[in-house]
Amino acid sequence: MSGRPPLLRVSEAAIDDLRSRLRMTRWPTRWPVEPWAAGTDASVLERLVEYWANGYEWRVWEAAINELPSHYADIGGHQVHYLRYDGETPSAIPIVLTNGWPSTFFEMVELARRLANPSVFGVTDEVGFTAIVPSLPGFTFSSQRPMLPADVATHEIWHRLMSDELGFDRYVAHGGDLGAGTTSRLAAAHPDALLGIHLMAVGAPSDVDEATLSSEEKEYLARVAAWTRDEGGYMHQQSTRPLTLAYGLSDSPAGLLAWMLDKYNAWSDNRGVLANSFSDDFLLTQASLYWFTNTIGTSFRPYYEYGRGISRGLSRVTVPTAISLFPADISQPPESWAERTHNVVHYVRAPRGGHFAPIEVPDLLADDIRRFVRSLL
Repeated sequence: MSGRPPLLRVSEAAIDDLRSRLRMTRWPTRWPVEPWAAGTDASVLERLVEYWANGYEWRVWEAAINELPSHYADIGGHQVHYLRYDGETPSAIPIVLTNGWPSTFFEMVELARRLANPSVFGVTDEVGFTAIVPSLPGFTFSSQRPMLPADVATHEIWHRLMSDELGFDRYVAHGGDLGAGTTSRLAAAHPDALLGIHLMAVGAPSDVDEATLSSEEKEYLARVAAWTRDEGGYMHQQSTRPLTLAYGLSDSPAGLLAWMLDKYNAWSDNRGVLANSFSDDFLLTQASLYWFTNTIGTSFRPYYEYGRGISRGLSRVTVPTAISLFPADISQPPESWAERTHNVVHYVRAPRGGHFAPIEVPDLLADDIRRFVRSLL
């Protein structure tokens, strides 16, 4: 059964505790390196920690979150939080939007609003959507599954939510990062239920004959290997020893913010200035959601499960697939690489944006989703 959740109300004691921890941050000795070269830039972090402790108004954002169209559903004994934005037209097409890491449902709000109510944003289009934004298991308001491996995979929870709980016979799905993997597995497992899927990333095929690789694919795989070597330390830690990391980030809000900011800076189209892509309040609301729900540790589980081989091995996706790549995103797979695992019918390179396109360039992303779905009708 689904229903409206109780209002979010963080206690004054919890807010005071957060501010006290921030004010008591013990800062490491600075290194003689360029900003961001060896990790999160100290000047940016110190400024945001000071604002989080003394200027940021959590109650304002708490009220905004309470105004969102939140619901809870019990899916196989698992509490699933989701937002539901009903489309402005009777023929609205259901779409499930899945974020990645270190994101939350909050990052998908602007995209969902544009898909559900395009006229509010000056867009007149015959294609409309009812947008569903679930919180991944263990992320903020959705409970962590009590077993490892999980008794119900995330993509199965999504299908039960969309089909059994919400009653949608056919729907569309979109995802980036972890959300792209969930979306691909959803389409592979339930092809009859998916009209199409829209992805910002694609996983590697389970088996590749190197003799069949094109020069473009070889160059792409070389870039992936270089990125993994130079930038993938967070992923290796979260895949192998996530709990060791979780203790520190669950105890230090400054440490939590530093871990998240490193990725928001590296993976966004910010042209060297983080504020070009995100407001301070957005970044601190994301961090506050993780902090007050104490879920940064459980958000690492998809990486650990992947590292143990639990969530590997994607079956061929026959559902019509769109690939939308943003220039500052982590991965830029060529179309031929995506076609190894997906039935690619729409492949676009956007002019701007990054890993966090739903909040960086929501208009561009919404327009591309509409174009893709229109081609399927």
